[in-house]
Amino acid sequence: MFGFLRVPERLFAMAMWVVSIVFASFLIGLGGKIVGELPGVDRSLSIRDFIDPATSAPLQLRRDSLVSQSSRLQDEHARAQQSLVASRNAWTAQREQFDAWIATRTATTDPKQDPEVLSRTRVLDSLKGVERAAESVVERLDADLLAVSQATSEVREQEAALETAARAPFERAAFKQELRTFGIRLAITLPLLLLAGWLIARKRRSEYWPLWRGFVLFALFAFFVELVPYLPSYGGYVRYGVGIVASAVAGVYIIRAMRRYLERRQQEEQKSEAERRRSVPYDAAIKRIDGGVCPGCERGIAKGPNGPANFCVHCGLGLFDTCTSCTTKKNAFYPYCPQCGVPATPDAAASGATSSVPR
Repeated sequence: MFGFLRVPERLFAMAMWVVSIVFASFLIGLGGKIVGELPGVDRSLSIRDFIDPATSAPLQLRRDSLVSQSSRLQDEHARAQQSLVASRNAWTAQREQFDAWIATRTATTDPKQDPEVLSRTRVLDSLKGVERAAESVVERLDADLLAVSQATSEVREQEAALETAARAPFERAAFKQELRTFGIRLAITLPLLLLAGWLIARKRRSEYWPLWRGFVLFALFAFFVELVPYLPSYGGYVRYGVGIVASAVAGVYIIRAMRRYLERRQQEEQKSEAERRRSVPYDAAIKRIDGGVCPGCERGIAKGPNGPANFCVHCGLGLFDTCTSCTTKKNAFYPYCPQCGVPATPDAAASGATSSVPR
């Protein structure tokens, strides 16, 4: 991009770009802070804001109480379930021991063991009673949990009905806020974009162009990046409309610029070769000839059997000549011969005296 410039000129050109980018970054930060703190911008809305607190507050308290009660009952249910499992396991173990003992007694038929049968039976009945009591606790807790769940469902249905009733005013308010936010941002970013277009058209040759370029980068970022996330559903029409207008303005500007350029080229082609050579900046002439383009009329350099033609076949501008000392063919804009270092003719040296530094 800067290859045809001298080393100091390259450093200046890169420094100018750094200044533009840094300036644009600070403008972007400042603009975002200013827009973000504007009244009525980016204030989040909630559907809860459109529900009557006098109606919703008791329901919320009731729901919180039921949630707390449900949590407590679930803890009690878990403990009761563990107790039921423990009592059931105890009865099962005792029953297995009793069955084994009965089988032994049947085999021995010892009548002295009859009182022990009654004792073991009473133990089993006692364990069974404990198991039934634990089952009753679990059943009661199941019923309580079911009642709490039904009450919670009723409260949630009532809250859902309140939210459904508040949905329409919430959507209207959200639409108004969206429209207000978009309008404020558009009112700020669109003039910036128009000003950036004017700067590109009028200030590109200004010595302060690096700063103006930073402002242009800021305006482009503000419109096409900062504004896009806030485009509402109909925002596409605004974006496409701005794009159509900008494209049309750019097209008209380019057409008129091309017309002026062609008129200027015709006027320059009517000048003498010496005047045209002096009007071409040295760096631009060297770059264009190296790229195979005439620096006078900017048409392609004709090729011959011995290489590029010495004169432009379109405008007659001298492109290559020979050194007066060593007869080496060289660029006619070189102030010195690249082979022997002898100064070129006065006209060529004068044409190489001016140099432009692209910004």
